[in-house]
Amino acid sequence: MAPTTTSLGRAPPQLVGGWEAGLLIFLALLYLGGALVNPAFFGSTEALLALLRDTSRVGIIAVGMTFVIANKDLDLSVGSTYGLIAVVFARLFASDVLDFGVIGPVIFCLLLGTVIGLFNGILVTILRVPAFIATLTVLFIGRGFVLALTHGQAIYYSGKAKDYPLFFHLGESNALGFNNQIAIFLLVAVVGAYVLAKTRWGYETFATGGNEQAAAYAGMNTRWVRIRAYLLSSLCATLSALLAAAQDKGVTPLYGVSWELTVIASVVIGGASILGGRGRVFGSCLGAAVVVLIDKVLREGWPITRTVVIDGENVAVGARFTLPAGAVLVFLGLLLVTAVLIEPFLIRRQIAARFWAWLRGRPPPPAYETGGLALEGVQTKGAMATDMALSATGLGKFLARRDALAIILTVVLWLTGLALRPDYWWNLPNTFAILLNYTELALITVGLTYVIAAGDIDLSVGAVLALAGSTAAYFLKVLGADPLTAVAMGLLAGTAAGLVNAVVTVGFKLPAFIATLGMFYIARGLAAWFVAGQQLTGWPEGYNLLGRKLNDVLLHFDLSLPSGIVRSVAEVVSIQTIFMFFVALLAGIVLAYTPFGLKVCAAGGNVRAATYAGINTNRVRFISLILAALCATMAGIINVAYFRSFNPVAGQFRELDAIASVIIGGGSIFGGYGTVIGSLAGAAVITLVRALLQLNVQGFTMPQHWINVFIGVILIVAVLIDIWVRQANLFARLRARFATAAPTGERIHG
Repeated sequence: MAPTTTSLGRAPPQLVGGWEAGLLIFLALLYLGGALVNPAFFGSTEALLALLRDTSRVGIIAVGMTFVIANKDLDLSVGSTYGLIAVVFARLFASDVLDFGVIGPVIFCLLLGTVIGLFNGILVTILRVPAFIATLTVLFIGRGFVLALTHGQAIYYSGKAKDYPLFFHLGESNALGFNNQIAIFLLVAVVGAYVLAKTRWGYETFATGGNEQAAAYAGMNTRWVRIRAYLLSSLCATLSALLAAAQDKGVTPLYGVSWELTVIASVVIGGASILGGRGRVFGSCLGAAVVVLIDKVLREGWPITRTVVIDGENVAVGARFTLPAGAVLVFLGLLLVTAVLIEPFLIRRQIAARFWAWLRGRPPPPAYETGGLALEGVQTKGAMATDMALSATGLGKFLARRDALAIILTVVLWLTGLALRPDYWWNLPNTFAILLNYTELALITVGLTYVIAAGDIDLSVGAVLALAGSTAAYFLKVLGADPLTAVAMGLLAGTAAGLVNAVVTVGFKLPAFIATLGMFYIARGLAAWFVAGQQLTGWPEGYNLLGRKLNDVLLHFDLSLPSGIVRSVAEVVSIQTIFMFFVALLAGIVLAYTPFGLKVCAAGGNVRAATYAGINTNRVRFISLILAALCATMAGIINVAYFRSFNPVAGQFRELDAIASVIIGGGSIFGGYGTVIGSLAGAAVITLVRALLQLNVQGFTMPQHWINVFIGVILIVAVLIDIWVRQANLFARLRARFATAAPTGERIHG
């Protein structure tokens, strides 16, 4: 039978192809380079087997992720799923915790992995939550559970593991000399490759990812296809976690941290398209080997000789040079962005094939289609709520506003705190202490309002906050710079991060969540790199004034206010609160009353219509992304001044808080709407929820890690309200259905 052909020539191979061959050659060269740089580690058979063992766990997860990405979806929760499953198994099995046998914990972990996969799939397909928001929130919730269940401590069970050799032998070497995880990985890879390339499941996956609307017209249940992919992804993460539990015979709170980035980069390096419709399991597995090998080369470092002075004599000693803390995170972020850029600029344009054809003097092959869906629906959102607000009068006009819910919630939460602890809540210094915690989040939220209203997202704002603070702290403490220089350098670093976000998103046309996810890791890694992973403290008081009370600043300049209400307020109001107020006022006026603000909402509501209307939507999105980074930068500089120190974990989970604030405040996750006053009210809701959960009521205080889980749930609820109450107008549809059913009921009983 003649081979099937398309208009582009021979049909692409389904199992392996030239891309995999290139990855094999690159792997061999990379390993050879590692052996030359560090022969003591990479020059041994044990090192090769260790590399294959570690690749196995990443590769198993990459098999499931290939189905998700080929579906044009994304699963950011695999890292936290991996960590959570390992922690749950440890707590169930360890003799000093619950002390169950092996079978029960394994079955429970498999059920838990299934539930996580179904939850992700239902959120994305049936409830229509954007994949990156749904799985990002599950990532944070899962990470919160990991920290809460471990209490920040490792759990070990090596002694008890000896009583169950059958299960724990899965993580050990066999009689042939290699680890059993490698054999399991090969089995999963072969089965996954066959299913994706040669079965109906694979055909449905590629059809759904290539054009979901056309696949639905062809009779495919595209919802089930996408849910099935999330199930496979979660179960692969579960299997990988159980293998890790069998190997390590223990678990730490850091299990699975940043693994979602490693796995996504592996799949994309393996030739899958982030735009969906293409991917091969064997390519993803080789991509996992590439990422793990590069990671090992960076972490292992290379041998060097150091000279130390002993009793006045110089003695040469062997040592090892390794990269500083955070460097590997920077590399992983860069690798993700680079891997995603490979797809549109190399694979779709067939650069390698064109170069090979040029070498042989033959005509170049045509490029793949670079378009998206064959049919693209109108993207205008939020018109229903806007029309209701315009037509309402009196109190109804306020209640019809999209930000009314956040304002009402702010009042209710404040009164709740007053009722629970009036001794604490009705105290002016405590009130402004809560306001200080609010200021940092509010600053970030102001900039993010523009980004979300413009139809984009910025997942890097918390990391940019840390980068700006780290830069300022480094210049103050290490270089001994003056406060003005430190502020300028912090602003430069944070704004540069925003510029990179804007260039990669707008200039290279990468999805904003991918570009800013890469920057999330790059900025967080750089922040740790600058301070060598340590906390810095102790700099001039002139810099600390940025985070002090107004009265402290006046006293610093030998100015004293007379006793009275003005002085009382000056003693509790901080400079950062005043600064935040003016920034929010200016941003609110621009967004609500200037042509640029209208362009932001127009670009987010319907980018095609806005372009047809003559709006430079690229410039609007570009400025919005830089503004978000600038606001996060200012928050980071103030953070260092307020705490008089810098910690590399500064800004952690702030992106989750900020996104939730904008959505609670009436902004649409799909773009097209947002108000600064609504976002500020949303930030107040998040701040008050955190304050209430941390409130000591009759001796009980909720642990911090559970608070992060609670905030993640709030974000999911806020997004669902935006989709179903604001966008789909669910309540009005239900009222209309009941209204049409009521007369029918009367006729039946009459």
